[in-house]
Amino acid sequence: MWTDEEITGRINQTVQWLREKVTEANAKGVVVGISGGVDSAVVTGLCSQAFPDNCLGVIMPSHSNPDDKEDAYWIAEGFEISPLEVDLGDAHTQIFEHVKKGLESQRYALVGEKMSQGNLKARLRMSTLYAVANALNYLVVGTDNAPESYIGYFTKYGDGGVDLLPISSLTKTEVRAWARVLGLPPEIVKRVPTAGLWPGQTDETELGLTYDLIDRYLLGGEVAPEVQERIETLHRQSEHKRHLPPQLELPKLKGLD
Repeated sequence: MWTDEEITGRINQTVQWLREKVTEANAKGVVVGISGGVDSAVVTGLCSQAFPDNCLGVIMPSHSNPDDKEDAYWIAEGFEISPLEVDLGDAHTQIFEHVKKGLESQRYALVGEKMSQGNLKARLRMSTLYAVANALNYLVVGTDNAPESYIGYFTKYGDGGVDLLPISSLTKTEVRAWARVLGLPPEIVKRVPTAGLWPGQTDETELGLTYDLIDRYLLGGEVAPEVQERIETLHRQSEHKRHLPPQLELPKLKGLD
């Protein structure tokens, strides 16, 4: 495990990387969605160090647990950045109800209603972050960690739709260590991971895996055969999320004589 001194060095390296990427893009700052979880808390801390005067944290409740919003505000205040709250609850309800009624009126069976609602929530967040970022000429900074990136535990064009991913090489264990070094309290560091896509949802229950097991696999440690199979299956099935869409290459029109 990294020492606190080594972690501080890596944090400084990441902060400098954020500054370089924003400069390369001719942007003025960064925007990050704050959920109240440890991943978004760490990214908020990194962004606040990189751009203390040009970092905006967006809090986007959508029929969410009130504790999540309270934690998100606490994180923003702790890192001394300005929070912007955009409640997406009504927008989510209206859009999905229109979709549902339209499909049911044409006698379609909604076989993936829960997933559709959850992914819509993630994509509304992405659209909101980009609406803010474009208005300010900021870049959107994502919060996906290494396990999420590897197994595809993110919504395509949702929380996967960002400009920069500063912690995508960190295991969950490393993220928690960075959180501690950044001064976050145990309540945030040990918070049960959830994407907040529906009531009672937690990452590990949905995945059927713990982050500790995924971390161990990614670091080359030994895991049970069924765990390895589950992780590798999720990685294969989510490969499309980590690439641009397939493009059909048709024969080019030859020049006319």
